[in-house]
Amino acid sequence: MALIWLRKFSPNLSLSFPPLTVPHIQRQQMSNSSSITQFLLLAFADTRELQLLHFWLFLGIYLAALLGNGLIIATIASDHHLHTPMYFFLLNLSLLDLGSISTTVPKSMANSLWNTKVISYAGCVAQFFLFVFLISAEYSLLTIMSYDRYVAICKPLHYGTLLGSRACVHMAAAAWGAGFLNALLHTANTFSLPLCQGNALHQFFCEIPQILKLSCSHSYLREAGLIVVSVLVAFGCFVFIILSYVQIFRAVLRIPSEQGRHKAFSTCLPHLAVVSLFLSTDLFTHLKPHSTSSPFLDLMVSVLYTVVPPALNPLIYSLRNQELRAALCQLTQCTRFH
Repeated sequence: MALIWLRKFSPNLSLSFPPLTVPHIQRQQMSNSSSITQFLLLAFADTRELQLLHFWLFLGIYLAALLGNGLIIATIASDHHLHTPMYFFLLNLSLLDLGSISTTVPKSMANSLWNTKVISYAGCVAQFFLFVFLISAEYSLLTIMSYDRYVAICKPLHYGTLLGSRACVHMAAAAWGAGFLNALLHTANTFSLPLCQGNALHQFFCEIPQILKLSCSHSYLREAGLIVVSVLVAFGCFVFIILSYVQIFRAVLRIPSEQGRHKAFSTCLPHLAVVSLFLSTDLFTHLKPHSTSSPFLDLMVSVLYTVVPPALNPLIYSLRNQELRAALCQLTQCTRFH
């Protein structure tokens, strides 16, 4: 995440600081962050009809994410057959998905409904912190879930020892704690910067690159240094996920039974699909060629990594997991689930 934010911010770095002769009405006397009381978010549309269309579209996606993730949480919590490490981590993933989409989408919907672009300074700080916290924790949890699948398939005899209930709680707590610490450091560093480039954010929510673009010359270096540190951690997690799945697929292909291979793949593919969706949307959004970048395009593709994954993750897991589908059927008292 941090590498992507740095890549997105850096191309315009040398061009983002206007001269001191900018008119007073555009600068709004913003010599430092203490004079800013609110930020202006980028709207999806200017016409009232398109604003209402955006509201209803986001409302549908948001309700689908709430329903899907809520059902997964309720199903896992109520069915004792699903009280295993894999489903424990899936429950945590659904909680993080619910939190991340609830951090950005409701405010954007409210702005479209009430025809405004304003978010308060405190609201921006809170949104910034929660988004970084939840996305960072989700990436850490996806890394832990790859370890869970590795142990289950490559070291099944040691699964109960390596992934006991206490170990699972500790690993989940580590993921949430790592996300909290990462968000705390980024928030403290970013909002301690003097902001002298106005208060307009070219995004529909508060994120690191857009805040840094408002900072004064050279004042972003502290946050850039912190981003570089986060890059190394994120890259390490990525390498760990890749190596885990290399070992998993090697082990699965050695299973003589076709039914055994199918069962092993059915427990791994949903997680791999979620990881791919999480990383591909993020990379596509922020590492696309700068020559094709525009505020509207950046706004639209940012939806890919903020809105789409939380809404699709429940569908991905429920389609490929027979145990979860059966438990969902029992919870909703249906007679047949296709």
